Amino acid sequence: MNSQALRVKDKSPILEIAAYGPLTFDKKLSREEFLKFAERYPELIIEREKNGKTTIMSPLKFGSGFRESIISAYLGKWWLETRKGKIFSASTGVELGDTSIKSPDCGWVSDERFSEIPEGEADGNYLQVAPDFIVEIRSRSDSMAKLKRKMVNSWMKNGVRLAWLIDPYKEQIFIYREGQEVETFKGFDDKIVTGENVVPDFSMPLSEMKI
Repeated sequence: MNSQALRVKDKSPILEIAAYGPLTFDKKLSREEFLKFAERYPELIIEREKNGKTTIMSPLKFGSGFRESIISAYLGKWWLETRKGKIFSASTGVELGDTSIKSPDCGWVSDERFSEIPEGEADGNYLQVAPDFIVEIRSRSDSMAKLKRKMVNSWMKNGVRLAWLIDPYKEQIFIYREGQEVETFKGFDDKIVTGENVVPDFSMPLSEMKI
């Protein structure tokens, strides 16, 4: 699960509490309420389910932050060489077709999909089209069952074409492809994963996920 260090700029209890762990609201927020809350607290990483359930993420431990940065570095290097589509970081909100708002650990959207966003509306808003490719990395406190549900119900059902779910503790990767069964690989040594036909020529050795 992604997050970032919280910079507490005031004495707001919600900022202080969120620093200790994920915080889920009892009250379900409408899209408009969620947007107002996120605008008020831009320091926070927040996700909203399609039913309005809203969770503030806790800051990452070092291992998760390191792995997230490694994948982002590989994807960033690929983008600098190709200039295809748009990459985005873990703090980016993605507004999906089912009205949920999620943030993967890193992602990429093709030029074709990005062109669907009206001119001038991309910069100041959440990403309003489904990414073509996303990555989620399990942190030690994450439930794999919950992450797998997120991969299917949030990402794949809303149009993501290729997605990786990486479990660095059991050295497993689950590869989700549009319209196909999930493929699982165990063991990171000598294994290279690729962007296949979705992110052509992008690849990363899974051994990079070891610390």
